[in-house]
Amino acid sequence: MIVVLLNILPLASAQAVAAADDSKPDSIPVDSDTMLPHPSQARWWISGQFNTILQGHPSFFARYSGPNSLQPGAELHDFRVFTLYTGLRITSTTELFFDAESAGGHGLSNGLGLMGLTNADVVRNPDLGPKPYLARLMIRQIVPLSSEKTDQTRGPLYLAEKVPTRRFELRIGKFALPDFFDLNGVGSDVHLQFMNLTIVNNAAYDYAANTRGYSYGVLLEYYDRLWTLRFAEALMPTVPNGIDLDWDLRRAREENVELELHAKAPTRRTTTFRLLSFISSGNRGDYREAVDLFLQTNSSRPAVNETRQQGRVQYGVGLNLEQTISDRWRAFGRFSWDQSRYESYEVNQSFSAGTDYRGDRWHRPNDKTGAAFVSNAISRDVQTYFRLGGIGILIGDGGLNYGRESIGEWYYNAHLWRGLYYAVDIQRIVDPGYNRDRGPVWVPSFRLHVDI
Repeated sequence: MIVVLLNILPLASAQAVAAADDSKPDSIPVDSDTMLPHPSQARWWISGQFNTILQGHPSFFARYSGPNSLQPGAELHDFRVFTLYTGLRITSTTELFFDAESAGGHGLSNGLGLMGLTNADVVRNPDLGPKPYLARLMIRQIVPLSSEKTDQTRGPLYLAEKVPTRRFELRIGKFALPDFFDLNGVGSDVHLQFMNLTIVNNAAYDYAANTRGYSYGVLLEYYDRLWTLRFAEALMPTVPNGIDLDWDLRRAREENVELELHAKAPTRRTTTFRLLSFISSGNRGDYREAVDLFLQTNSSRPAVNETRQQGRVQYGVGLNLEQTISDRWRAFGRFSWDQSRYESYEVNQSFSAGTDYRGDRWHRPNDKTGAAFVSNAISRDVQTYFRLGGIGILIGDGGLNYGRESIGEWYYNAHLWRGLYYAVDIQRIVDPGYNRDRGPVWVPSFRLHVDI
């Protein structure tokens, strides 16, 4: 999607809005780029986004397939998301947000067979259907620590136009952790930039969320002139990738910490560095235990879900680097790792890099093109589990000839009129589901996006 200003940072896959300085998201509706105007002095906020992605792939080579495989026959599916954003400034330092959402359609192979899902919006449970649901409900409290003010771009998650340069911010309620963690100006928004799940997120960041990507939690942030520190405590789902959340913090929860540093050279080439860590406790299976049980019994395949126990701990780290190269050109890099023995999204290590470029040179300043690459890996325990025929949350071919899952993606976003955008995208997946016996796969995509 279109970048209006070079220094704008995008929303996360959940359309998060970043705060202050150079961290303006690509998809923040502003009057010249939305279908309807949004008064800057109003105490309230009402806006919306509609996003639809049509994706397909031709038939590809597959030596075998399993219940969680990307299907080797040709496919064509679309997936749609509509979000209604509302907000109210109760006082100059207190804001309330309520967002409703509807998601419908299907991902390729119902969102199975790849860890690098080709559409990060896809809900990995098609039975949930398009019925509207509560996406966000939270209160934001600003605690000033200085009289100096900083401009902030007004948007769906930030209503104040000026905030103290030094401040605490507290949010309590329902939100998506990628609304605030692991943001990146070049690759964080499936609605405006790259589409692949493991490019718009640090892939081994197993953040607390239900199937739709949301959780209830508490977020505390400290902002200073050149750095920000944030901490969040969030609820875990009752089972991995489940729709229901566990409200007993004594047995299930996740802590997230991120340090964000900004450095700006005299040439205005900004470098942003984010260091992220997380630790969670929840109801998880053990891949190694599942393999041992399989080898001791006459089971047809190992089943990690049958080894689930409450209180198992998962932890990991992520690095996130963003670099402004020129007025039109930016680049990013990410690396993440997590502890690999217990059940989670099946990525234990990932690195990615990419770039985007604004279309001023061809007289299309609101157009943008980008290219990125990501490589995902799993540990030896997880490899063994899938090689013996195990089925995971998203993948499971019935066997495995292991290789890193590597994905390249290119897109071009065109601004058509006001809040209307159109994009073309192509992805190439090598060793889908970490399996050298399948693929490669080409996935062309078309996206229509409307900011209301």
